[in-house]
Amino acid sequence: MTLENGENLSELLQIRREKLAKLMEEGNDPFKQTKYSVTHYAKALEEQFEEMEGKKVSLAGRIMSKRGQGKVGFYDLQDSTGRTQLFLKKDLLGEELYEEIKTLDIGDILGIKGEVFKTKMGQVSVRVEELVLLSKSLQILPEKFHGLKDPDLRYRQRYVDIIMNPAVKDVFITRSKIMNAIRDFLNGRGFLEVETPVLSNLAGGANARPFATHHNALDIPMFLRIALELPLKRLIVGGFDKVYELSRVFRNEGMDPTHNPEFTMLETYEAYADYEDVMKMVEELLYDVSLKIKGTDTVEYQGDEISFKPPFKRARMVDLVKEHTGVDFDSIEDQSSAYAEGIKLGLEIEKHTSIGKIIEEAFDTFVEDKLIQPTFVTHHPVDISPLAKKDYSNPKYTERFELFIRGSEYANAFSELNDPIDQKERFESQVENKNSGDDEAHPYDQDFINALEVGLPPTGGLGIGIDRLVMLMTDQRSIRDVILFPTMKPEAAK
Repeated sequence: MTLENGENLSELLQIRREKLAKLMEEGNDPFKQTKYSVTHYAKALEEQFEEMEGKKVSLAGRIMSKRGQGKVGFYDLQDSTGRTQLFLKKDLLGEELYEEIKTLDIGDILGIKGEVFKTKMGQVSVRVEELVLLSKSLQILPEKFHGLKDPDLRYRQRYVDIIMNPAVKDVFITRSKIMNAIRDFLNGRGFLEVETPVLSNLAGGANARPFATHHNALDIPMFLRIALELPLKRLIVGGFDKVYELSRVFRNEGMDPTHNPEFTMLETYEAYADYEDVMKMVEELLYDVSLKIKGTDTVEYQGDEISFKPPFKRARMVDLVKEHTGVDFDSIEDQSSAYAEGIKLGLEIEKHTSIGKIIEEAFDTFVEDKLIQPTFVTHHPVDISPLAKKDYSNPKYTERFELFIRGSEYANAFSELNDPIDQKERFESQVENKNSGDDEAHPYDQDFINALEVGLPPTGGLGIGIDRLVMLMTDQRSIRDVILFPTMKPEAAK
């Protein structure tokens, strides 16, 4: 690779290594320092200049640019809060130190001490009196005017992405604030945060393909969890009334702008509550998070204004399908008629596809992308909801909802099925589906049946995809832009 000024990248890298070798020969190991006392940060100097002017400060950070020559130099030092300008004067530092400083490279990490002042141009700066090299950068940072633009490289080298693109750091600071706001909301409602196993003998709680591994000591297959649900419901059986977990789950599936194989889920379970109670809580949660993070109940996402002001729209899945296709699956009782209607709609379905699956396919194809404002889609068919309680006023459907915003699912919740006999039958039906080739079908979990037989009180459960929520709150188009280290295909061997 050749740079615009004709210098070869490999030559520049070699020069840095030669500088390191010279430092080592002179007994100036740049990696020897174990700590550095930092008293102030760049952002504070800018925002509190009036009280900081004339004060001595100690800062540490990375050189991002170098200007000037002769007896005066200006460096931009970047720390975790922003950048500040360093004013370096030969007369103040002494000729020997000043000449050493001129050999420093962009990317090197420094500790400096000096006095805060403002230049004639009005730039808040630090007049450097002492300087120490804390770490030598042996790589070349991207060119400052263009930054790091290649998306693939940005995700692979997120550490460089954060250095070069301050807005990226802001996204992940906001992500942390969102998670803290969620915890504050739930803790304030009396929920207890818990931790459940990542590895298990069965991958249950959702219809998804798991990642499989092997436990050598026990000589058994194990799976990374695909959901948090079943262990949390066991805790409700055990006597906890309100629990939640905010953690990673893993699904061995495809990747696209809204899917990553490992992602962050929030799941909550509340005894003696139903899906209607959970709906109200979700409205209040998202409204609260929006106010805390954005200062308003309206969020702009990819050109659309999304309002989180309660109440959200509510509609049955089968009614939405009828509205957008004209087909009333609610009045269809036999599978063959439902299949025929699905084929007329152009759905890609098999002859044995259940009525519920056909309704879901019709919803995914004709309705989902039309739901821009927050909408609770309710009453999913029983056969696509193996863990949800039936709606006893119409047993074909369940007391379940999914929250859709701008064509994507953000939450899934239901009144939890607590009838062990019904649950056993649904598990058996799922096993039949798996034997017929559905590798996402739910496994049979005997211990969970046993837990239900011990007794699960009426319970409302909820799952929210945190990554998608962060995308929405930070106006990011891809899930990779809100996950610090997204899953990537390995680079080809060089």
